[in-house]
Amino acid sequence: MKMFQHIASVTTIVAATVLFAPSFAAAERGGRYWVPATTYPAVYQPPVAERVAAPRKATKHSKAAKHRRDRSLLAANARLASDAKAHRLVLQVNTNDPAAMNLTLNNATNVAQYYKDLGEKVKIEVVTFGPGLHMLRDDTSPVKARIEEMALSRPEVSFKACGNTQERMHKAENKDIPIVAQAEVVKSGVVRVMELQEKGWSYVKP
Repeated sequence: MKMFQHIASVTTIVAATVLFAPSFAAAERGGRYWVPATTYPAVYQPPVAERVAAPRKATKHSKAAKHRRDRSLLAANARLASDAKAHRLVLQVNTNDPAAMNLTLNNATNVAQYYKDLGEKVKIEVVTFGPGLHMLRDDTSPVKARIEEMALSRPEVSFKACGNTQERMHKAENKDIPIVAQAEVVKSGVVRVMELQEKGWSYVKP
């Protein structure tokens, strides 16, 4: 009887091996382990939460760019402050009078020295028209030597000659009207004075 039970057990094991051998072989070829045919519902796995982006740290490049912007802003503010403190004066000469011409040069020199002593900037422009153009005529100016000296010692002082007056003198005298090298010819002396006043320049007629 025991012998019969033993033979039955062996037969059952052999039959089971023959039955499941294809499944093991197929699973082995597919690179998977064999699992029973009975399956269970998959357990729900919630998606991994996205990482909150960490704030970017300032790099050396961004710090340098910010530093340059700050310096530019400070420089711009400094220029505005400097322009606000700059003094500007226009002196008009429209008479052929050596005394008036010398007074004009005296005023320009005194104003320039005054603000130099204060350490402040100043611009002074002498505008001549009408008979006053003789002040800047190379052939008739009674103050030519002083103008040449001031051009070297007082660069903040400039001279403007009226082009309209120069043209009228050219027609009246029938010759070229030379202007000293230290002066610049503008279209109209009167317009020049007017435009400078509109820009905030102080006006003085000696």
